[in-house]
Amino acid sequence: MSTSVGLVGGLGPESTVDYYRRIIEIWRADEPRSAPAILIDSLDVDRAIELVRTDRPGLIDYLASSVERLARAGCGFAAFAANTPHIVFDDVVARSPIPLLSIVQACADEARVRGYRRVGVLGTGFTMEGSFYPDTFQRSGIAVVVPDRSERAWLHERYLGELLRGIFDDACRRGVVAMADRMRVDDHIDALVLAGTELPMLLKDRRVAGLPVLDTTEIHVRAIVRRLGESGP
Repeated sequence: MSTSVGLVGGLGPESTVDYYRRIIEIWRADEPRSAPAILIDSLDVDRAIELVRTDRPGLIDYLASSVERLARAGCGFAAFAANTPHIVFDDVVARSPIPLLSIVQACADEARVRGYRRVGVLGTGFTMEGSFYPDTFQRSGIAVVVPDRSERAWLHERYLGELLRGIFDDACRRGVVAMADRMRVDDHIDALVLAGTELPMLLKDRRVAGLPVLDTTEIHVRAIVRRLGESGP
């Protein structure tokens, strides 16, 4: 019997659409005559960002309620279609009636397989300044480097003001590429983690500033499709 995945979406809408499209594409590459079962519970990105800023227990409640709705709808497992909510991932797991598939753990596993030892992480300020990426990657023996304070502030502002609104322009793209190049030279990173699910829509190449890219959306989607495939089409 097949299972279904529940996506906690809307964080933001553009990346949720990208998740849906990619899951369908990757599934159909192996199972062209079938389609995966996907349910999406779309949340309010502005409310979620405010909760990240001011009320972490409220954020846990907001995300856990979404997962509970997906579980009641019959989903066998769930995933956040975003990186920033993983700031309270363990707390939501503790309340979840179904397994949750972590984008951070999936990315750490991929980085270990590829043999990376020191990676640069780009995302929202909450992600870059949080402990969930360093803690998870450290268990795989991989060091995490983030941009400096002024770079983080610049990227966070662009992220919330542009990327989450579906605005992907050349000025922002050039700024992020320059940031990655500076980290490659000064911080000696050997790969770049796009730890924001909007970033792969801004930076579409497999290499950025001469660095191989870890596209967290793609990595997470492949892990989701593998889990879905375990029970058959």
